Amino acid sequence: QVQLVESGGGSVQSGGSLRLSCAASEYTYSSYCMGWFRQAPGEEREGVASIDVDGTTTYADSVKGRFTISQDNDKDTLSLQMNNLNPGDTAMYYCAAARFYRCELDVSRYPYWGQGTQVTVSS
Repeated sequence: QVQLVESGGGSVQSGGSLRLSCAASEYTYSSYCMGWFRQAPGEEREGVASIDVDGTTTYADSVKGRFTISQDNDKDTLSLQMNNLNPGDTAMYYCAAARFYRCELDVSRYPYWGQGTQVTVSS
């Protein structure tokens, strides 16, 4: 079973940027769809961005144009570049993987999850 470890979270001011990374314990390219999710206190976990096996990306409407998901296949790392952050982006961010061709932002399709990394945006 693949293990995932996130890094790159932190505290920034509104308008700032952060880059999250997710390292996988095994080769995921061409076998796993992968995604980034977030959960704020008292809220349900929601999909932020995903990348399918064929490279198709999907974004939540709230982050389109600000966030970019990418996959470094040589290093087996999933990244999330987050620009123009606002307080509404404050949450624990999770990396997830599933051995499917296509997952998009459906939380229920992902069986493998990292422990999360905290992102806090102040106004």
